Amino acid sequence: MKKGIHPAYNEITVVLNDGTEIQTRSTIKTKDGVYRPEVDSTNHPFYIGASKMISADGRVDKFNKRYGKK
Repeated sequence: MKKGIHPAYNEITVVLNDGTEIQTRSTIKTKDGVYRPEVDSTNHPFYIGASKMISADGRVDKFNKRYGKK
């Protein structure tokens, strides 16, 4: 490996939203050595089985709004 071109590989603590702490090594630059992700496996809908429908206009909805019966 060439010297001086690789990022520092330091020990960090990952703190999940439920308070779980995981010790690992990473190249993430943190001031205090702690990484707090906004989304993780304890609150992401894919992992917790919750689905939240976001109302978005699809092609059929746009067609019905434009040309559908009123």
